[in-house]
Amino acid sequence: MPRPHCPRRVDALPHQTYFKPRGVPVAQLEEVQLSVDELEALRLADLEGLYHEGAAARMNVSRATFGRIVESARRKVAEALVGGHALRIEGGTVETPALRSFSCPACRHSWSEPFGTGRPGKCPECGGVDFRRVDAGRGASRGRWGRRRGGQRSPRRQP
Repeated sequence: MPRPHCPRRVDALPHQTYFKPRGVPVAQLEEVQLSVDELEALRLADLEGLYHEGAAARMNVSRATFGRIVESARRKVAEALVGGHALRIEGGTVETPALRSFSCPACRHSWSEPFGTGRPGKCPECGGVDFRRVDAGRGASRGRWGRRRGGQRSPRRQP
């Protein structure tokens, strides 16, 4: 029995997961399946232009494994384009970075950022700087009247 795949790190899951030739009904199309880690390999190598060694480190795989992943991805995309097939993106053993959520009270826009990227400078929707972190994840504050362990109130600080 083959060894199971270690999870491959991807920056984000794709928003669009299905692509097909225009004007052809889905029922008449054959599908080619591209895994999420193969899409990430294409993004790193072809869109960001990273060398295999740097891209492999970002995906948490060896350089040789990255080369095999990107080769398989390019073959599948070429098959879909040349053969007029639909391309479905799903599957693969992947892990995504943990996210922090923010909310802007001015425009009511909510968005997420991965840990380790620093605090955003402004709201991506309206450009406002008065936004808040809304999740109780790592580094979140208990607030002014938050409870400590054991149910005790936090003491008020004097100015």
